[in-house]
Amino acid sequence: MSQTPISIERSALLVIDVQDSFKATPRWERRSSPRFEESVDRLVQSYRAAGLPEIFVLHTDSDPEFSIDSPYFKLMDFLVRRDDEPRLVKNTRNAFTSTNLQELLREKGVERLVITGIQTEQCCETTTRLAADLGYDVDFVTEATMTFPIATPETGEELSTDEILRRTEFVLRRRFARIATTDGLVEELARAAVPCVA
Repeated sequence: MSQTPISIERSALLVIDVQDSFKATPRWERRSSPRFEESVDRLVQSYRAAGLPEIFVLHTDSDPEFSIDSPYFKLMDFLVRRDDEPRLVKNTRNAFTSTNLQELLREKGVERLVITGIQTEQCCETTTRLAADLGYDVDFVTEATMTFPIATPETGEELSTDEILRRTEFVLRRRFARIATTDGLVEELARAAVPCVA
């Protein structure tokens, strides 16, 4: 992928699976990224201020906490989605295959995606890889993603969250995405053209 980004004015923010379902599991206590909520919220507010699209995605599967009928199946409280901001529901690891995300992006003229959410190496990374293959310019904001330690059932060997974050950056960088920071994107958004208010 090109290291010269497409203009931020042609971008959208994806907020992937930032839902209470994760809080209902024991692994929540071992989460990564202590400033995750702050980073995601700063990007959400900066995208709104710039008048650029944000799309929220929720994940459903057979786990009780991720059932559409579960009381946990909702955005985390620090996020307040506006009525004009799409909320998609997916049942795949990437945000494209089981939703109309690509159609929405085409309608909005989006060519660049900023990826945030849960989990870093699963739904966020999988969405990033597919987005790159579909031709989107992608910024992966590691500090605005979150994950949990992964253990191997056979041996009990465990990857720490730091190892997972580092590995994800290694495999995505220059192949599928730029590794971006919240500060860098907020500065870029501040320079973006703000739409006229009637």
